[in-house]
Amino acid sequence: MKRTVIIGSGSFIPDQIKTNRDFAVNDFYGEDHKKIDSDPEIIALKFQQITGIEERRYATHDWTASSMGVEAAKIAIAESGIDPETLDQIIFAHNYGDISKHSIQMDAVPSLAARVKQKLGIVNPACTAYDILFGCPGWLQGVIHSDAFFKAGIAKRILVIGGETLSRVIDQYDRDSMIFSDGAGATVLEYKEVAQDSGILSCSAMSHCIQESEYIYFGKSYFPDSDPRVRFIKMKGRKVFEYAMKNVPAAMKNCLESSQVEIKDLKKVFIHQANEKMDEGIIKAFYKLYGLTEIPDLIMPMSIHKLGNSSVATIPTLYDLVLKGKLPEHHLNEGDVVLFASVGAGMHINAVCYKHTIHMPNQS
Repeated sequence: MKRTVIIGSGSFIPDQIKTNRDFAVNDFYGEDHKKIDSDPEIIALKFQQITGIEERRYATHDWTASSMGVEAAKIAIAESGIDPETLDQIIFAHNYGDISKHSIQMDAVPSLAARVKQKLGIVNPACTAYDILFGCPGWLQGVIHSDAFFKAGIAKRILVIGGETLSRVIDQYDRDSMIFSDGAGATVLEYKEVAQDSGILSCSAMSHCIQESEYIYFGKSYFPDSDPRVRFIKMKGRKVFEYAMKNVPAAMKNCLESSQVEIKDLKKVFIHQANEKMDEGIIKAFYKLYGLTEIPDLIMPMSIHKLGNSSVATIPTLYDLVLKGKLPEHHLNEGDVVLFASVGAGMHINAVCYKHTIHMPNQS
């Protein structure tokens, strides 16, 4: 039996730490462009209570989304043991391309995937390199695309990267700016013969794009005297929360049922690190769909407390941290079934059910 298997993973976590205390000097404004009277320190405290975020990582001036992606890719490729010239595709998921420090201008030509291919020195012209825009679920959608390409006989090995520098598109006058962070994660996928029914078991994805497309968008600063021509990432937090709670658990259940895996056999759930309260709500609602009120201990690894929300990078980074033993309370064994799930701008949702297998590099 052939299945899509993750044979290598890597991540790049920037060194620069931004704590909630750093935001206590900001003046915050609402969507109505009126100054919020609450003390910024109180705002930051309430923010932590809601999101669980204590600190986040920002890329220093010498890093971009693509350069971070290169470093994550190098680790994933080295771990896989393959010759990078044997890659059939490179897929880079992002939202805003490369943005230089102290600039708001987006740069995505050539594609970030093409930049990664160039920096990796991959000469093979049959290795196609392209980007995918799918909001925060972008990396996972790249995984779903890879599985489809494999089954269609178009490719055998694909590098999927998720990278973002959201710190360069945030509005300092917006409370939601405290959520976002930077980082990159990468995985090498291969279509190969497997034992014990390992690899990707099922996938699902959906898009709601009528009024939901307005929940996360690009808009002008909340500061009343800001330049209206300059845009920043904006989010209707309550709408996003309600949308996720309504739709994500059902999508996860649909994916798990398609895999024919019993809920009791699920070992880990890797959810996009957007908001601790939201993710906890999603996992509770997911188990409730099965008539269960008790959530298994350590079912849901979390990195948001220290790393924030790095969009497309959260899941591959979190997954890599677990595989590398950097979250000691979490680990994966051969044959463990995990569920990946994400939600983000679009609005888009996706999920992948995966049976973990340990890859033994053969340098082929």
